[in-house]
Amino acid sequence: MGTDTLRTEAADGAADRRREQRGWYFYDWACSVYSTSVLTVFLGPYLTSVAESAADADGYVHPLGIPVRAGSFFAYSVSLSVIVAVLVMPLVGAAADRSGRKKPLLAAAAYTGAAATTCMFFLDGDRYLLGGLLLVVANAAQSVAMMLYNSYLPQIAPPEERDAVSSRGWAFGYAAGALVLVVNLILYTAHDSFGLSESAAVRVCLASAGLWWGAFALIPLRRLRDRRTPARGHDSARKAALPGFRQLAATVRDMRRHPLTLAFLLAYLVYNDGIQTVISQASVYGSEELDLGQSTLIVAVLLVQLLAVAGALALGRLARTYGAKRTILGSLVAWTVTLAAGYFLPAGEPVWFFVLAAGIGLVLGGSQALSRSLFSHLVPPGKEAEYFSAYELSDRGMSWLGPLLFGLTYQLTGSYRDAIISLVAFFVLGFVLLARVPVRRAIGDAGNPVPERI
Repeated sequence: MGTDTLRTEAADGAADRRREQRGWYFYDWACSVYSTSVLTVFLGPYLTSVAESAADADGYVHPLGIPVRAGSFFAYSVSLSVIVAVLVMPLVGAAADRSGRKKPLLAAAAYTGAAATTCMFFLDGDRYLLGGLLLVVANAAQSVAMMLYNSYLPQIAPPEERDAVSSRGWAFGYAAGALVLVVNLILYTAHDSFGLSESAAVRVCLASAGLWWGAFALIPLRRLRDRRTPARGHDSARKAALPGFRQLAATVRDMRRHPLTLAFLLAYLVYNDGIQTVISQASVYGSEELDLGQSTLIVAVLLVQLLAVAGALALGRLARTYGAKRTILGSLVAWTVTLAAGYFLPAGEPVWFFVLAAGIGLVLGGSQALSRSLFSHLVPPGKEAEYFSAYELSDRGMSWLGPLLFGLTYQLTGSYRDAIISLVAFFVLGFVLLARVPVRRAIGDAGNPVPERI
């Protein structure tokens, strides 16, 4: 085979890889609107208000006869959604690795989540149980879909490209979130001009996120391709049929053969738990504790989205110089300082809330993007979806401990300030755990090539 032929094949392979990467970016473009418009901006305050309208004289609702303070119902629903995801994700991840057919599973998860989100249009009056159910379904489906989506990263990008590819994916997602938030802000603030009540405008914004998710998911589903994997033997097939918690335990047992990968995952689960809880509860904190209006919250989250695009790309560039691990550690310091400052924010003064939003935006996208790309180096070849199912438990589907701690702290103290400051522990502990992980040795132990700078 001649040199020109080899060069042509290499160029064709690079072109195919770039095309698949661009398709991969578009799933973040599709689903990030759910994370932004639904989970971060509208659903928390709106579902809380619906629960409050159904509450008794003491401020409690009683799902399944359990007394729950109305202000904690949203946080508890988020925690329940992660328990559901724990049951489902390991099964789906093992099945995806065994069969090599990730796309049908990605499509099923994405459209389940999109449908549940679209149905939030019917959340009105005192239907807090309907809202909780739709949140659990949508959030669990999002977790499953993101696990499958993330597991494509080591297959579509060689080691030297992963930080950049992962950062671009996050940037695409935040750009979509910002674009849709602008439209949401116009619709919400001028709802009378459109003949809508405030409640109807919120429900339209919720439902439109589901329609956006479903429409743009078509692009990655067309461009990503399945990769058949070699047969992994009877034991792997048996593990893939285990119930959810047992499958997760089997995956963790397998990770024991790669203890440094498990050590990184533990650090990630801790600090990302804090990140995800801040994302999901910030709007509740702003509306309930700081007495800020919905329009102010939308502008603040829009600011986060815009700065997160730049932050994701900027931290990706810093990782080229200082390595992904050091850059993530720096971002955790910034998270701690920002969150501590949030405790002292004065009520009724949106300018300081905007400053806090700017700080969050600058570190949000980069810390998540680099964590994803760094973990992709630590996954043994052929087990991408199975390992990313454990990773995703604390990613954008959110871990259960942070929202639970937030909800319990509020339930016990009645103070959202106490609830928000309790989350500092996640960033401090995550920093300590990550600092102790020798990532270069971890990559080699996983059987992957070690990049020049990591």
